[in-house]
Amino acid sequence: MAVRLLGYEVADLCLGNPPLRSLSVSATVGDALVALKTSEDNYISVWSCDHSSSSKSDETCRCIGKICMVDVTCFLCLEKNLSSPSSALKAPVSVLLSQVPVGLVRHVEPSSSLLEAIDLILQGAQNLVVPIKSNSRRKILQKSSNSPTIHNGREYCWLTQEDVIRFLLSSIGLFSTIPALSVEKLGIISTEFSAVWYHSPASAAAGAISDSLAEQTSVAVVDSDGILVGEISPFTLACCDETVAAAITTLSAGDLMAYIDCGGPSEDILRVVKARLKERNLEGMLEEFALSNSSKDIPSFNSSSSSDEESLPSPTTPFRRSGRYSRSTSYSARMVRRSEAIVCHPGSSLVAVMIQAIAHRVNYVWVIEEDCSLVGIVTFSNMLEVFREYLQSMA
Repeated sequence: MAVRLLGYEVADLCLGNPPLRSLSVSATVGDALVALKTSEDNYISVWSCDHSSSSKSDETCRCIGKICMVDVTCFLCLEKNLSSPSSALKAPVSVLLSQVPVGLVRHVEPSSSLLEAIDLILQGAQNLVVPIKSNSRRKILQKSSNSPTIHNGREYCWLTQEDVIRFLLSSIGLFSTIPALSVEKLGIISTEFSAVWYHSPASAAAGAISDSLAEQTSVAVVDSDGILVGEISPFTLACCDETVAAAITTLSAGDLMAYIDCGGPSEDILRVVKARLKERNLEGMLEEFALSNSSKDIPSFNSSSSSDEESLPSPTTPFRRSGRYSRSTSYSARMVRRSEAIVCHPGSSLVAVMIQAIAHRVNYVWVIEEDCSLVGIVTFSNMLEVFREYLQSMA
């Protein structure tokens, strides 16, 4: 019976999770950029610590948020920072946290129950900060006061939505017939999501990218008929470097997908970015990011997603359906995330969607009809609501 899961504590779900690397809230955006580039994790935890206090309680050293490359990128894309990204990098890292909803990061004790962890996630928490239980190895580490993972003699780790979903999936057989029910039958398909037209300027989606990062979802890229073409995923953007800010500033949504796709941007699309930066007199961004290409000639802009001479329509202009972009029908596993969306159908079972999301390291799966028209999105939070209700009935 699923009731046995109620006996598990947060510490049980954290076994093997690595200690958090931290960054002080007094650091700059540039410091955060360096930390992200040298970290094996996409996120860096930001801490506020009062080392002048004689107290050694956890209250004097708290994780107040997390940042990733997408936070830096969206900050650099702000109008006030486009002309002088070097100045923007000198801003305090707190500016990256100011746009993040309160409560995304929460401290919990290792003895907290699984049900308590799920409740916090459903209340909006993305990451739970959990003290790692001491062992002899960590006692040695604690002697190093300069360690970026030590706070008041303790190390901490993340517990994420993915960790909880993985744990529930490992015990999926305990949940009766629920895992076999379709996402449509369970009523967990959300119609609230961000979307942008294929030919719209990528800069118009900057706000949606920031919002989707906070919601741990993505931005759908669709055509005028509502067909899902692909996505601009914060997960994929987090694997890029800061130069992608130039691409967001200058390219269309469709071209941005090509820019961040596997293998990195082509020389042609880099030339387009460079040309558009020059056209907009954004020499500061061009110099800061040192964008270069092998060709001496910079062509006038043509959509890199098209081989013809068609000019791009405005964001409000309906555009023609064509074969220039593929529909999102692939379910195949990929070693590297791409701009091709991970999709399911309304009739897909809950367990199948869970496996898809975990296999592709995303917190959501897009829901489409047979003609690839976009229906909605299923998120880890949606799934956890189902499991929470079932576990509560067992308590």
